[in-house]
Amino acid sequence: MFFCSISGEPPQDPVVSQKSGHVYERKLILKYITENGTDPITGEKLEESDLITVKANPKTAPPRPPTATSIPALLQTLQNEWDATMLEVYALKQQNNSLKQELSVSLYTQDAATRVVARLIRERDAAREALASVSATLGVAPAAAANGDVDMADSEEAISLPEHIVAQIDETHEALSATRKKRKVPADHVTQEQIKTFTAKHTIPSLHASSPAGITALAVSQKNPSQFLTGGNDKVVQLYDRSTDKVLATLKGHTKKINHVAFREHDGHPTLLLSGGADKIAKAWSHDEASGEYIPKGTIRTHKGEITGLVVHPTKTVLALTSTDRTYSLHDLTTFDQIYRSAESDEPYTSLAVHPDGTLLAVGTPASTIQIFDVRTGAIAAQLTPPEGVPFTVNTLSFSENGYHLLAPDSLSSVGIWDLRKPKLSHSIKLGDGFKTHKVLYDYSAQLLSVAGSEGVRLFAHKTWEELVRFEEAGEVVDLAFGENGKEIWGVSGRDVRIWGLPA
Repeated sequence: MFFCSISGEPPQDPVVSQKSGHVYERKLILKYITENGTDPITGEKLEESDLITVKANPKTAPPRPPTATSIPALLQTLQNEWDATMLEVYALKQQNNSLKQELSVSLYTQDAATRVVARLIRERDAAREALASVSATLGVAPAAAANGDVDMADSEEAISLPEHIVAQIDETHEALSATRKKRKVPADHVTQEQIKTFTAKHTIPSLHASSPAGITALAVSQKNPSQFLTGGNDKVVQLYDRSTDKVLATLKGHTKKINHVAFREHDGHPTLLLSGGADKIAKAWSHDEASGEYIPKGTIRTHKGEITGLVVHPTKTVLALTSTDRTYSLHDLTTFDQIYRSAESDEPYTSLAVHPDGTLLAVGTPASTIQIFDVRTGAIAAQLTPPEGVPFTVNTLSFSENGYHLLAPDSLSSVGIWDLRKPKLSHSIKLGDGFKTHKVLYDYSAQLLSVAGSEGVRLFAHKTWEELVRFEEAGEVVDLAFGENGKEIWGVSGRDVRIWGLPA
């Protein structure tokens, strides 16, 4: 602490004299120099240029004068500081209220815009469906584009199915629908009470390459329940045997990640391993008895966009595909020739399911809607749109085995059960705001439904909608499948295949 050699008090703007080395308050020493021209202590000649400013860092508040140390002065000082604090708090409250009002207006505007967009999408889809129905009734094709341009390739592709394929579909429909109405749940099928006791049974780790890591698709064989098929981000399809813990085949041919895999298991025909990927193609492999290896049987290059759905039709002779190019297609699994391709839709197709009787095909879209087509004619049989809300992508679908219901996401954080006999949304299951759905699936009995997503796997009872069990230890699960008689549920998480089932 410095003290002025003239006043004896701490200086507000201290300077030091080069001549004497004494410290002064600047204004006092300048006044003295003006009047006397000498240093007040030594009497030597002193000019303003002989003064050096003293810089203190960090700067400190000067001590209070002795008059401020009395109790009344201290009370007055505290009162002044309190008043200043209250004024600052009041100003901050005003600013906070102003920001709240601005945020409320912005949120209201965004919500109103979202509702308007959702309503317009529904009205547009309803108008298109009505137009298609009227056109089909009158036997008149919808009007071409205003500019008169026609894509000849698309016009040729949107032709009807060959008669012999339609006959196969009708025959399969009659056979399956007749048995389904009489069929009862198998005696050895898992019960809802048993589901509640499910626990982690087995984990098959480190499948596929570590870079880029991740399994993206799963299918379990019905003929050989210990064998399963996986597709990964590493562009490879793997066939694995759980009973021997060995990879039976590593199938290459895709140039981008695999989106879907499936078995085609048909009595009297070779088993086919099928895959569809982000590289716009679908591939098929089968076992070669001579070499003992799985060899390519066909490659389907119909689509111009990523393959988003791959399902073997109940006839077992037809493969259905959907793509982001806004079309779906059907292919003969003997020749792998295209036998049908739909007209181009207004929205990309993001998911696919085929009705267990084989006559209906459902596709999901990024506009929250589900379109159901008659496989035989390609006509729209129904369009399902959930209640008004924020638009979302229908990325997974599953028909119940009895054919009465369709399971699909109905919002960003819930799944809905559609009654196809109405058709209407009969129930919605809330999963929580943080849950992102990747896969939904009914079991063979149609009494259980499962959901896989960002927070694991959950199983629910049909009709009562009770949550029977959930598995969260695996983290994000991107695909799942039921095991034999529903006594196991398989899921993929990262590079692992996890199996849950009845305790030992």
